[in-house]
Amino acid sequence: MSIAAIESVLQQMRANALQAGSGPRPAGGPADGAEAGGFAAELRQSLNRINGMQQHAYGQAEAFELGKSGVALNDVMVDLQKANVAFQTGLQVRNRLVAAYQEVMNLPA
Repeated sequence: MSIAAIESVLQQMRANALQAGSGPRPAGGPADGAEAGGFAAELRQSLNRINGMQQHAYGQAEAFELGKSGVALNDVMVDLQKANVAFQTGLQVRNRLVAAYQEVMNLPA
């Protein structure tokens, strides 16, 4: 797994996040212990966006089930699918990172 492939996936995740309407966190926001602009911070932000999308979708689904006005079934289904795609993308990134780590660990010393 090359670094270029990982960067490509991260760019796709950023584009998906922007399309979903969740931009980057404010500059003064907490970094949860990660340095700003680093790989760990970017990964953490991506995971937080995925979690946010899932929480929003599940909230929409619950609101629809309770019969709240202004919540349409098609919006709920689209939000659930977006959250699922984001989760699957995150899962594939994790799998590729683990594979890259294992490949590096198996390199001869």
